Amino acid sequence: MSILLKATSRSGLSDQTIQQAIQQSLAEKSYRKVLLIPPDVTRYHSKAGFIAGCYYECLKETAIVDVMPALGTHVPMTRAEFTDMYPKIPYERMLIHRWKTDTIHIGDVPGSLIFKWTEGVESEPLVCEVNRLLLDPSYDLIVSIGQVVPHEVIGMANYTKNILVGCGGSQTIHRSHMIGALFGMERMMGKDHTPVREALDYGVGHFLKDRPIEYALTVTTAPQGETITHGLFIGRDRDGFEAAVALAQEKNLNFLDRGIHTCVVYLDPKEFKTTWLGNKAIYRTRMAINEGGRLIVLAPGVHQFGEDEAIDHLIRKYGYRGRDQVIRWYQSEPDLKQNMATAAHLIHGSTEGRFEVVYAAGKMSPQEVESVGYTSGDYQELIKKYPIEQLKSGWNQLTTGEEIFYIPNPALGLWIDRNRF
Repeated sequence: MSILLKATSRSGLSDQTIQQAIQQSLAEKSYRKVLLIPPDVTRYHSKAGFIAGCYYECLKETAIVDVMPALGTHVPMTRAEFTDMYPKIPYERMLIHRWKTDTIHIGDVPGSLIFKWTEGVESEPLVCEVNRLLLDPSYDLIVSIGQVVPHEVIGMANYTKNILVGCGGSQTIHRSHMIGALFGMERMMGKDHTPVREALDYGVGHFLKDRPIEYALTVTTAPQGETITHGLFIGRDRDGFEAAVALAQEKNLNFLDRGIHTCVVYLDPKEFKTTWLGNKAIYRTRMAINEGGRLIVLAPGVHQFGEDEAIDHLIRKYGYRGRDQVIRWYQSEPDLKQNMATAAHLIHGSTEGRFEVVYAAGKMSPQEVESVGYTSGDYQELIKKYPIEQLKSGWNQLTTGEEIFYIPNPALGLWIDRNRF
């Protein structure tokens, strides 16, 4: 049974409506052991914290409930982060997904299909690895919880991505990211049927078809920092994801009548501590910024480049030097060849010289920022020049006469100049 809810008011779905929908989805069957797979703190505004808490409250009296955040390559949530995002769930119920050691090979997506979907750009099979817990027969329900929103690697985040990337192994993560980077993120962002989506749907559909996986998908915005839930889609079938995609295209795709010369993006330190995550400021705005424009990234919590030491080292070594240069390195340098997701990230985080990125990383030195190809910005100076508490989302005319476009959270949307794309 699928539950497809769309809000009819601007205030979104109420907490009570969401809770009742979750109770309805669980009413037809009793469960002994349940695995919840919600996002980590980088999806703080997804409503996943409340939704996971509702599942836990509904199930805790009759079932064992484990929670494994879909980390992908991200660092594990701290106790403080988990407690803040999931206040109804005891921290002791949290399991950590370790993408390099905790996975098992479940099958390969044929190279012939990859070739077809990428229009000949790539032809290597996609090795599918997933956390062993998803194959544990003691779980009689696995609930993947997350937000459908434009995404640079796959087109639209979540659904099967939460399983095979969020809970995936190194080969799956590396290869899927490189497929997306080679195909071109501007060709995919905001769309459903992309090469990476087709591959991940195939992997889950063929290799995990007998597992009791259901999805609880949201579409949200947070225009003033408060999350509005526009839709909730619960079920196993793809119809819920497709309904969520349609709604996210309505709510999270922002078409502008003209390009942006100066774009200011704020990265909440709760969510963004690395450029690996913070470069959503680049990914989500690159189709809206004019040639020769400036992107100013206010990043008070950013303290390093990668989510682990190996990735951080590679970003420092190579930097964001443009697609062509990264591909040359990828073809000639063994360390980058073995870390395809990093190579893909370096492509995604490059502007190809189209506009300047001023990165005000509050916890990194100017020398570090400039060593990877960005312009360093002083956070304290820029926050005075662009006082975010006085800015509204979108166009702003400052008292100095400067016009800027302000984005309070790049993770929640995609901005596009309709005259160019």
